[in-house]
Amino acid sequence: MASSPNRPAIPGLPSGVVGLDAVLGGSLPEYSFNLLVGEPGTGKTTLAHQIVFTNATQERPGLYFTVLGEPPIKMLRYQQQFEFFDPSMVGRAVHFVNLTEAVLTRRLESVFEAIVAETERLQPGLVVVDSFRTVARAGQPAEGELQDFAQRLALFLASREATTFLVGEYSEREPPDNPIFTVADGMLWLTNALHRQSSVRKLRVGKMRGRASLQGEHTFRITHRGLEVFPRTAEAPAPGSRPAGAGRVSTGVSDLDAMMSGGIPRGDSVLVSGPSGSGKTALSTQFIGAGAALGEPGVIVAFEEHPDAYLDRAMGLGVNLRDMMANGLLRVIYLRPLDLSVDETLHEIKKAVQESGACRLVIDSLSGFEIALATPFREDFRESLYRLVGGLTARNVTVMLTAEVGENFTSLEISPQVVSFLTDVIIIQRYLELEGRLKRMLAVVKMRNSPHSKDLRLYELGPRGLVVGPVPSGYRRLLTGVPERPLVVPATGLTPREVALLEAIRETGPLPLTRLKRTIGLPAPVMTRSLERLLWLGYVEKGKAKGKGGALFRATQLDS
Repeated sequence: MASSPNRPAIPGLPSGVVGLDAVLGGSLPEYSFNLLVGEPGTGKTTLAHQIVFTNATQERPGLYFTVLGEPPIKMLRYQQQFEFFDPSMVGRAVHFVNLTEAVLTRRLESVFEAIVAETERLQPGLVVVDSFRTVARAGQPAEGELQDFAQRLALFLASREATTFLVGEYSEREPPDNPIFTVADGMLWLTNALHRQSSVRKLRVGKMRGRASLQGEHTFRITHRGLEVFPRTAEAPAPGSRPAGAGRVSTGVSDLDAMMSGGIPRGDSVLVSGPSGSGKTALSTQFIGAGAALGEPGVIVAFEEHPDAYLDRAMGLGVNLRDMMANGLLRVIYLRPLDLSVDETLHEIKKAVQESGACRLVIDSLSGFEIALATPFREDFRESLYRLVGGLTARNVTVMLTAEVGENFTSLEISPQVVSFLTDVIIIQRYLELEGRLKRMLAVVKMRNSPHSKDLRLYELGPRGLVVGPVPSGYRRLLTGVPERPLVVPATGLTPREVALLEAIRETGPLPLTRLKRTIGLPAPVMTRSLERLLWLGYVEKGKAKGKGGALFRATQLDS
């Protein structure tokens, strides 16, 4: 939080935790009195150690008080496994004191006196009491007595210019008027919840005086580096933040570029949608390869294939991704765990883009991305994807997303995640049957602020990757996947009504006369005459219906 010229800034301490300072609004206020609270196993002790080892010095050491159940030797045995732990600081810059004896007196005054004595002796810059909940239960003090103890402790440590952290096993069901919560300047809630088979850790700033902290819950992980927090608020595109007239980028397929009036507008987002095996990965690989040929770095985020398989497949398309990686023009991120959080994933992607200076990004695929997320994060999938795509395209990064759709031959589904509205360009890939053979077809169905071809084009996948072919001529209903040749009217000629009737019979299939009348909507005398003529010319034949008799009328194969 920026201070105005007329207001003094409150100095702060870095937390030493990746992402946490952003959540806190910049840093931990110096000399503040803070609570690190949550149920057992949520990471409170690790967080406290990470903060202490980040800030403690010999001149202003960290003083860590432990209580029953956590003697220093036991605590250090586990904490030394983390990278932030520096054994050379123990006893010099970080001091551990066990309060068990004072707590066993069951008098808060004895605990207070012990803390005062050690603080006067060491003159620390940071003080941690772990666990304060155990201290607070000593002697089962009345509410007023506990609040008095907390206030005296806060005033004393503030007067000694110490930043304080009380670690406590509190749940979010705790009464909000808890006297400890009232005294605290800052409060961080840590949770670890199980959703189906996924364990999800979250952190929330319940209170932070003097800082404009980020609201809401933020996911975090505990790794060999300690805690890593992933702030849920990513950059959203600012109005007018994208540069105008930035030119076009090639997809790596020249004929497809021509369909888009010269390529993808730089900084646009592209959705490539199609069924399995239609060539979505091939097109995205060519897109990355085209950028590398111009010296433009790229990032591929793979959710479905292992990077080795991805690289081998690209080589089969004539694109050497391994050489691009060796030359610093490509990063491949493989994210496939089934308990990812959206913000953790976005953090990894943004980090790779920023560190590599990438101009192009491929996410392959959105279906794999969604499946890799822990269950509770799937509800936020579209919102978070919007923040990612908007933040990157605002930096002039061209983003290509692939999405798998089922091929049902009856509807034009763009993506099962309903994210098509987030993208600037949509390219669809489809299968169709022509002359007893399976063919592939593509089309550009959307381009914001740019003209584009409306053609449906055949294409092939081969050693050169995706190659666009001609428009399939002489057919209709191509998007159904089972196209038809249009009726050729014979030279002798049919009347317009006879042609309309014949077309209707061909489309609907065999129908009895009663349903045919309802379907066509022609006056009965006109339809009767037209039907008789089509029967006489051989374009329609009459068959017997199953059941209670009647006749069915069907079109013949006669086209001329």
